Amino acid sequence: MWRVVTMSWWRRAAWEMSAVRGSVHRALAGPGPERDVTVQALKAAGAALLAWALVGWWWDAPMALMAPWSAVVLVQSTVYRSLRAGLQQMILIGLGTLLAAGAASLTGNTTAAMAIALPVAVLIGTYARFGEQGVYASTTVLFVLAYGSYSSSDIWHRLLESLVGALIGIGVNALILPPVHLRDVRDCLHRLPRDSAELLRTMADDVERGYDRHSAERWYERAQRLIRLLDDLRNARTWTRESYRFNPGYRMRRSVPALPSSEWDALWQRIADRLMSITGKLVDTAGEDRRLAAPPDPVLVRLRQLLTAVAEVCEADEQALTEPGPHAASGRETAVQSAWDALADLKRRLHDHDTETATVIGGLVADLQLLLYDLAAPRPSEAAPTGYAQ
Repeated sequence: MWRVVTMSWWRRAAWEMSAVRGSVHRALAGPGPERDVTVQALKAAGAALLAWALVGWWWDAPMALMAPWSAVVLVQSTVYRSLRAGLQQMILIGLGTLLAAGAASLTGNTTAAMAIALPVAVLIGTYARFGEQGVYASTTVLFVLAYGSYSSSDIWHRLLESLVGALIGIGVNALILPPVHLRDVRDCLHRLPRDSAELLRTMADDVERGYDRHSAERWYERAQRLIRLLDDLRNARTWTRESYRFNPGYRMRRSVPALPSSEWDALWQRIADRLMSITGKLVDTAGEDRRLAAPPDPVLVRLRQLLTAVAEVCEADEQALTEPGPHAASGRETAVQSAWDALADLKRRLHDHDTETATVIGGLVADLQLLLYDLAAPRPSEAAPTGYAQ
């Protein structure tokens, strides 16, 4: 048992290290989400150093830690979030400072002051409007009481130091490569057809070799990941709209082709739902405790051909996003026609089997036909506002 747990731990650690190496390689290789995260991390570190140099080294403030502490967390994912978080942070730091000073003046004892001020600060921090910034009320109480500085002049120092750090953090985020999240949207848009095609090709290969329940369950899990990817896409669109607010770099960026409209998201939601239904049925046809009859070999041959053809349609969709034009549209039309031909061939086999087998084939045919209707539908027009490169 110990050996099994140890091996599992080592596999997990090896997987994590491999993922980290891949992220580092992508960050160094070219633009992408990993490089964006790296840039934001460097900006946060730079803002903290600048705040410390100004408040701690040049000004020699008595509690200079407040400035870099405020600056580093205000290099947020968007300029709008930096401004909002900065306002929330200043309110909470002010409240935390006043609570700590009042409790210390009342008790004259650090421990007793913490016992009075911390519960109130934590409650204030749970107010929904403060969101993730709520923790600053209680941590400010701890800093102020631990430093033992809560006179009137000390309170003004705390607030001024925090304000300087907040201004530096917001300024760095707004003026140095202000973040815009177009790439996150484009990454999701490309991954949906690409991951769908990879899933369909894996299914076709497994069907050809003879799939089992474990294979079918893996297909279903991958179909579920498509649903989660759609959630990521919707979140990325929200981040993109938000990242244009108060962003001084918005008009200075090089224009790029518009993003497909949100109708694209609804279309791929239907496609992902169809794939979940198809893979779910195939799970029920495999294993000793299957609830549906296993499709016979002649049906599996035609099913493999159909899955391969549908994968080619998804690949054509991904290529059309990368290289739009008449050539991509022509290749897609050919792939769609091949898929319809493969589906018609599978439908002709419905009457060649017993009722249990025909039930399975009919369910798969219905789902595959609906999937093809969605894939064959005209692609949503690119009606979204013109974006800007990061």
